[in-house]
Amino acid sequence: MPLIVVVLMAEMGLRFSGWPEVTDAFEHNEPYWIVDPDLDRSPMPHKEEESTFLVTTNSDGLRTPHSMERSERTRIMTLGCSTTFGWGVADDETYPTRLEQFFQKDGLDVEVVNAGQPGYTSFQGLWLWNQTLKYYKPDIVLIGYIVQDARRASYSDRSQAILQADNRFLKDNVLYRSKIYLALRYGLGKVQIRAKERVSMDEGGIYRVPPNDYVANLRVLVKEVQALGGEPILFGYPLEHGGYTKEHRKILEAGAQNLNIGYFDPQTEMEASARQEVLYFMRDKGHANADGNKKIAEWVYSFLRGYKTDW
Repeated sequence: MPLIVVVLMAEMGLRFSGWPEVTDAFEHNEPYWIVDPDLDRSPMPHKEEESTFLVTTNSDGLRTPHSMERSERTRIMTLGCSTTFGWGVADDETYPTRLEQFFQKDGLDVEVVNAGQPGYTSFQGLWLWNQTLKYYKPDIVLIGYIVQDARRASYSDRSQAILQADNRFLKDNVLYRSKIYLALRYGLGKVQIRAKERVSMDEGGIYRVPPNDYVANLRVLVKEVQALGGEPILFGYPLEHGGYTKEHRKILEAGAQNLNIGYFDPQTEMEASARQEVLYFMRDKGHANADGNKKIAEWVYSFLRGYKTDW
């Protein structure tokens, strides 16, 4: 009992004094973000390639010419990170736009909404779905979160939101709201590291979205899409080399089987093709170039035409 009294008095004393304040030593990068809305062929820097590419976005910050308003057309939505967004390529060279072009070329009334956002994992994707994407009411949703989910960082995305004192995780961040906790961190000289900062396994890095969280996020997204009458498909966006995404790809495949939903992962095909053609940027092997985006769109188109027959 005396210890509790001492702790409470210390907390009250620190609160009264206003110390320590939450300064840069405790702040984290914002766990949620969206590309600026209403861009009109605005240049974005591709640092690795020392070049720029032009980006157009709609009023919701999506790289798509489509608005939220529904038409009679079949609406496909692609979820993912910068790879889906089309980092480094022009608006009409992204794989979602190419995919729509393939449908239109065959006379099929289909629109494809590019909901990819740079740096996104399934954690941010679930947030954006609830904020905006669900109101587009897509008929088919390609859930392509894998590239960023499998990256390693100092903190998981969920921990990042907690340490950011996000009120959606209030029950998990009581310590962060405590002045005593902040004082101890200050005294120990502990400065938070940005969650997106890449670290190696040797440095104690963890997945931005650990397997358990990845499974949970996928389950919720699938359930949310189905609740609106849409059809979810788990999509393993292909890289030049699967490498670090191997474990998450296994989860993706197992999840599709468990949830009895569609699944498509052209990683094997991409690795074979990338040995024959230049499908990724020379200095940025994480992003497909225009030819790579077209190749991915072709594979996705072939899969969807066989998966669904009543277009």
